[in-house]
Amino acid sequence: MTFLKMTSVNQMADCLKLALFLVQADLLKQRRLPVALKQFRAGIQRVPLLLLLTLIAVGSSSGGLADDVQLPAVISFNQHIRPIFNQHCTACHGGVKQAAEISFVYKEQVLPPDGWILEPGKPEESILLQRVVETDPELRMPPPEHGNALSAGDVALLTQWIKQGAVWDASHWAYAAPQAQPLPAVSDEAWVRQPLDHFVLSRLDDEGLKPSPDASPERWLRRVTLDLVGLPPTMQQLDEFLKHYATDATAAREMVVDRLLQSPSFGERWASVWLDQIRYADSRGLGADGRRSVWKYRDWVIDSLNRDMPFDQFTIKQIAGDLLPNATIEDRIATAAHRVTQTNEEGGTDDEEFRVAAVLDRVNTTWQAWQGITFGCVQCHSHPYDPFRHAEYYQFAAFFNTSADCDLDEDWPVVQAPLDPQDYPAVSQLDREIESLRTRLWQREYALLTDADAWQPLVGMQASTNNQTQVVVNRVDDHDEFQTVGTVSRDADITLEAPLPASLSKLTAIRLTAMPLDPVKAIDDSEWGFVMSEIQARLLIPGEQQPRDLKIARLYIDEPDPFYDPQLSLDPKLKRGFAAYSRINKPREAALVLDAAVDIPPDARLSITVKHRIYLLAAFSLITRRGHVAVTDDTRFTDSLTAEEFSSLRTDLADLQRQRSAFKTVSVPVMQELPEHLARPTHIFERGLFLTKGDQVTAGTPESLPPLPAGPVDRLALARWLASSENPLTARVAVNRFWAQLFGTGLVATEEDFGSSGDVPSHPQLLDYLALRFQGEHQWSRKALLREIVLSRTYGQTSRVSAALYDRDPQNRLLARGPRFRLSSEMVRDQALALSGLLTDKQFGAPVHPPIPAGVWQPFQSGDKWQVPQPGEPDRYRRSIYTYMKRSIPYPMFAAFDAPSREFCSPRRLRSNTPLQALMMLNDEVFAECAAALAERMRNAASDPQQQIRAGFRLVTCREPDEADLLDLLDLMKSAAKEAAADSATSSNSEDGLNAVAAVLLNLDEVVMK
Repeated sequence: MTFLKMTSVNQMADCLKLALFLVQADLLKQRRLPVALKQFRAGIQRVPLLLLLTLIAVGSSSGGLADDVQLPAVISFNQHIRPIFNQHCTACHGGVKQAAEISFVYKEQVLPPDGWILEPGKPEESILLQRVVETDPELRMPPPEHGNALSAGDVALLTQWIKQGAVWDASHWAYAAPQAQPLPAVSDEAWVRQPLDHFVLSRLDDEGLKPSPDASPERWLRRVTLDLVGLPPTMQQLDEFLKHYATDATAAREMVVDRLLQSPSFGERWASVWLDQIRYADSRGLGADGRRSVWKYRDWVIDSLNRDMPFDQFTIKQIAGDLLPNATIEDRIATAAHRVTQTNEEGGTDDEEFRVAAVLDRVNTTWQAWQGITFGCVQCHSHPYDPFRHAEYYQFAAFFNTSADCDLDEDWPVVQAPLDPQDYPAVSQLDREIESLRTRLWQREYALLTDADAWQPLVGMQASTNNQTQVVVNRVDDHDEFQTVGTVSRDADITLEAPLPASLSKLTAIRLTAMPLDPVKAIDDSEWGFVMSEIQARLLIPGEQQPRDLKIARLYIDEPDPFYDPQLSLDPKLKRGFAAYSRINKPREAALVLDAAVDIPPDARLSITVKHRIYLLAAFSLITRRGHVAVTDDTRFTDSLTAEEFSSLRTDLADLQRQRSAFKTVSVPVMQELPEHLARPTHIFERGLFLTKGDQVTAGTPESLPPLPAGPVDRLALARWLASSENPLTARVAVNRFWAQLFGTGLVATEEDFGSSGDVPSHPQLLDYLALRFQGEHQWSRKALLREIVLSRTYGQTSRVSAALYDRDPQNRLLARGPRFRLSSEMVRDQALALSGLLTDKQFGAPVHPPIPAGVWQPFQSGDKWQVPQPGEPDRYRRSIYTYMKRSIPYPMFAAFDAPSREFCSPRRLRSNTPLQALMMLNDEVFAECAAALAERMRNAASDPQQQIRAGFRLVTCREPDEADLLDLLDLMKSAAKEAAADSATSSNSEDGLNAVAAVLLNLDEVVMK
C-alpha cells in the first residue's frame, strides 16, 4: 500500500517496464544492475526509491551486485560504511565543510533525534538513499563535479546497514579500547614459536597461503643484530652462534637476543627512531639556525632505552618531568623533548608569533608521536574525517601555552646539567633544596609586595626621558600613571618625580608597577616586555641643590624564578635586572626595599630613574611603557633585610648555590611553567591565525577519547592521560612503530595516521593483542616486546619470495615471508665503520663533525664552524647518532639516504633508491676511508688473495661467497691492481686491488639491505 501511495500511474508503468527489461535481459543473474539502470533510465521517468532498493536487495540476495561484492551478514559501520562516507561525502559534509549542517563525522548530525537524513530501519524513508540513487545530476549526491555516483555495492551496503538499524559504532576502531584477543586456531601448531605467530598463521590460512621456511642461521643473526643494535655481528659472534645453533637452535637464538638487548648499542640504534618523532636537532632552525646545546636530551633518550625505562614513564617524563614530585635533573632534561622546537633568531621577527608556532608544534608532535593522529589540521578547522572539533585543538594547546619559554636565542628556561652523569643524584638533591628555599623566601617577600594595605599611591607625577621617547602622565583612579607615546627610542631612561604623601614621615620601600600600554588587550595579545637595567631612587629636598640618593638594598618581585636576576637592576655595569622577558600581558610589580628607613623632610619629592639597555632581534627595545608608583613606611620591609626568618633563608640559599656552581655543567633548554598569576589565557584561533582570536578555552582533551584523570588539569595530567591504559592509541602506536622498524611496514602502514583516513590494520587482532601485552604483561617494556617479536617464527622466515607470492602480496602485508628492505642512513654508515674496524665505542657527549664534502657547510653565521677531527681521532668515527644535526644543512649522507631534517615530527621515513646514494657510498670521504680500512683488515686476515677476499666477503655478508662471487671479485682485484700499477700517484697499498674489492663489498645489495 505504501508503494502504491508513493507511485503515480506513469511511474508504475515505468517500474513495470524496468522490471520486464531486467527479467528479459537476465541482468540480475549477470550481476549488472548498474549497467541496466544506466541504459534504461534515459527512457523512463523517475523510478521510486522503494523499487530500486527492492531490486538491489533482490540482486544482492542472488549473489551480489558485482563480481567482487558480497554483502556480509552484519554490516559494520567502521569497516563498511565509514569508508564510503570518507570517500564520497566528507569533502562537503565533514569536519571542515558542513553543507546543510550535515557532517558524516558526527553521529548526532546524521541520526535522529538531531539528524534528519537517515531513518534507522527504514531505508525507503531515508533521504540519504534517495539522493545517492538519484539520476538527476542536479539532485544526485555526490554531485557530478564532486565525484562519481556510488556503486551498486556501496548502495547495497548503505541500504542493508540502515535496514539493520543504522548502528553507528561509538568510534573509529583506533579510538575504541583494545580488546583482549584469544589465540586463533591454526593449521600447524608446530610452526608457532611465539603467541603472535598464531595471528599471522591464522591470516595466512584464511588467505590460502603457507609461510616461508626459516631463514638460514647466518641471515637471521645478521638481521636481528642490525635490528636490535644497528650494527652487523662480528665474526666471533657469528661463529659462537653457529656453534650453539647446531646443538640447540632455540636456546642459541634466545642467547643472542638477550645479549643484544643488554648491549649499550641498543639505545644508540633505537634512539634515532624516537628522535625522528620528537624532531631532535642540534640547531634552532629558521632564520640563522644557530647552534643549540640540547645534546644532553639525546643522551637521556639513549640511556633511557638502554635502561629499558617503561614507556609510560618515558612518556610522562618528556611531557611533564618538571612537574613530577621531587623532579630530578634527568626528569627536567627529559622535557627538552618539547624545547627542540624551532626558534627564529632573524632580526625584526615577532617572537610571539614564533612562540605560538612552537606551542602548536608541541601539540602536533604530541599527537603524531604518541597518538599517531593528524591532529595538526584541527588548528584551522574541525578534523575532516575524525571527531575532533576545532575548539578541542586549542583546549589541548592550553596545556603548553603556559610554559615560560619565548622565541629567542637564549633558550631560557634552561637547566645546568652536570657534564658527568655520575653527578646527577647529588645535583638533583641540591636543586630540590635550592628550589625549596627559594620558594619559601619568595613567598615571604611576595606577601609583603602584594599587601595592599601597606602601600600608598603617588599622585602629582611628572615624567621625562633622556631621548626622543615621549612620556605623558594621566590620573587613573587613585594614582598617576606614566605612559610612553608613539615610537620609543633605544636606551631610554625614564625619570619619574612626584611628591610623597603628607601622611608619610618615613620611607622604607618603593613599589614599581609596570604595565602593558593596553592592559585589557594585552591579556590576550601580549606586548613586548621590559628590562630594568638600572634603577635609581633619590629624594629631592627644597633648598638642597644635590638630591639625596636612596640606597636600595633588595628587590622583591612577583616571580619566583625569573629569566634575569632582579637584583642586577642595582648594578649599573650588568645591564640586566627586573624584567618581563620578553613579553608582558599582565601588570608586573617590584618592591625596591631601602637598606634602612629614611626620614622624609617636609615637601620632599621622590625621583626614580629607570634605565633600559636591552633590545631584541635588532629592532625591539624592552622598555617600560606604562606604570605607576607607590610608597610605604611599613618597617616590615626594612626589618625583613635582617630578620632571622629572611636572612637565614638567604644565607642557606647562597651556600647551596655556591655548592651547585662547583659542578661542571652544560646548559639544556627545558620546560617550565609560568606562575599561576602570570599564566597566559588560551583562545581559539579563527581559521588557525594567531592574530584572530575567538573564544577563550581551558585545557582539556577531545571529548571522543577517555577523560583526563582526576585532579589538577595541567601537563602532568596530560602526560598521565597519554600513558594511561585507558588511552586507546598510545600502546597501539608504539607497538606499530616497533613492528614497522622490524618488518619495514607497520601493522598499520600509515604510522602517521591511525585515523579514519589512514590504513586499516593488516592484522587488527594481532595489533590489539600486542598493545595489551605491551602495557600489561610486559609493563611497557620495549625490550620485552622486541624480544617476543624477534624470537617469533614470523620474524625468522626467509625473505626469499616466489613470483607468485610477490604478485599476490608485493608489500608483504600478509607476512608470508621475512622482512627485506634497505637499511636506514645511520645503519648504512655505522655498518661501514664497524666492518672496516674504524668505529669507536665512545658514547654520549657533545655532537661530532665527521668529514663532509667541500662546499656543503655554508651556514648563515660565519662563526659556526664544522671542525672535522683528524684521521685516527675517535670523534671522526663515532656512531651516526652523535653527528651534529643542523636543520638548514643536513649531514649530506643522511639527506641522501632519506633521513629527515628534523624540522618537524617525522613519524615514518619513506625509502628511496637513487643514483646519488650509490655515488655517496663510492665517493664520500667516510666510505673511502672505510673501504681502505676494510681492505687492510682483509690483508691482515690472510696472505692468499683468494682467502683475503673470502674473509672480507664473510665479514660483510655473514656468509661464505659462492664460487661465482669469488671469481668475479678476484677478476676485479687483478684489474684494479693492474690499473693502479699504471698510475704512479697510487699508493702501494692500493696496487693489490683490495681497496676496489672492499669498496664493492661495502656496496653490495645484500650489505646495504637487511
